[in-house]
Amino acid sequence: MKRLIEKGLMFGNLIPVESPALIERYNRALKALTGKETKLSDFHIDISGYSPEIGDELSDDLYLNPNGCNRQFILLTTDQKNAPLLNAKFSTSRGILTKFIEENEAQLFTLTARDAVAGELENTVFDLTSPTKLFDIRRVTVVADTTGNHVAEGQKLAGLIERFRTEEDGWWDDVLIADMITLARKTGDVTRNPITLKATTFDQGNFWTAHFGGIYIFRDVDHPAAISVGPKAALGALPIRYVFDMKDRNQIAKFLEINDLVEPIVNAPGADAAAILRQKMDFIVVSAAADLGLDIGHGSRRDLRIAANALGARLPEEFQGLAALLRWVETGGQWPRITSAHPSYFYTLRAKPHADRDLVNMLLAELSTLDLRQLFICHKELFYHLYRGWPEAKKQYVADYLEREYQIDKAGARRALFGPEPGMDGAPSGRPGWPIGRREDIVEIVGPWGAVRKERR
Repeated sequence: MKRLIEKGLMFGNLIPVESPALIERYNRALKALTGKETKLSDFHIDISGYSPEIGDELSDDLYLNPNGCNRQFILLTTDQKNAPLLNAKFSTSRGILTKFIEENEAQLFTLTARDAVAGELENTVFDLTSPTKLFDIRRVTVVADTTGNHVAEGQKLAGLIERFRTEEDGWWDDVLIADMITLARKTGDVTRNPITLKATTFDQGNFWTAHFGGIYIFRDVDHPAAISVGPKAALGALPIRYVFDMKDRNQIAKFLEINDLVEPIVNAPGADAAAILRQKMDFIVVSAAADLGLDIGHGSRRDLRIAANALGARLPEEFQGLAALLRWVETGGQWPRITSAHPSYFYTLRAKPHADRDLVNMLLAELSTLDLRQLFICHKELFYHLYRGWPEAKKQYVADYLEREYQIDKAGARRALFGPEPGMDGAPSGRPGWPIGRREDIVEIVGPWGAVRKERR
């Protein structure tokens, strides 16, 4: 992993904490949240205030995320909004923290100028002993204050000021006036600089969780379903009608289509389909060659073409399917019928521009793990997990490629691959045609969910 760290591909954009004043503030907040303190003289923190160095010091990577379901956070600066979230247990956590900081940036800037802000992403579930409890998580509330309770006391002072203004005898209430003066010495003038935090409640409809081996839960769609990374039978009965796992490729494909969540790359507006397909094929060649111990040289397009020729019939089916699609894109001819049963099927898709675009691209990355660039961008937890087991040649190629092609223009790379960011309403930009074959004969026989629907009937 050292190679990734040196290239800024792991623990990148973390916020350095080096000054004694900031470390003292961090320790006050850490003590208030966990009862622990750090003895480190410098460290780095992510958007939630989690530090990998402190995690090592305490031998606890979840010291700010006990039970993995109510993430605590420490804010020392509003610059943390640009930092990543490490050890994520829910796909929504970083988005919630980012939105909270952006919506309250002026207030948080004032508060963090003199103290640390500590808080929690609070929901009604405190332990996840069974998968069914995931469905009880509907709303997340951000509870935050400084270690000196400036927000609470500012709100209290605002209430006293309102009483002073509206109560008939407020002018002569010496106790009320004395309380106002005492609080004002600590909070400042809340009439001119109110200490209130907004946008503190967020709905959690569709999300991914790392718990129970990984589960994608889609509730706020026309046809809800849960998709398990591991065997669905291990989850037991869930309070949702349809449950799939990664072996249910036809059902997942149909689920994505009927909920209008994906589009074929060859039909995607503004996408250079040929370039995207070629790069996916290169990644597949690298993986296949590295697994067989074949030399890929410097990883240039010429080196990879030589490796592909050496592999010949040993090239994976994923490569063969994308190669057929690339021939159609570049030269025309007969349309390749790629069904959801074909290993290359999910490599040919990307999420449409809707509110859950990143979540759907994350699911597609899990279904097409040989596309190393999409895996890194959309599902870093899985990328790092798989990276540890790769041959050295593959590690070197991937690290060099991501440093050279992705790090220099992250926004441009994401836009080229996945299209422009969705609008504020998350609305799709229209529904292009669907040229990829989907085993229509089976759909007609057993319904849109495959054998699952037939058994229900």
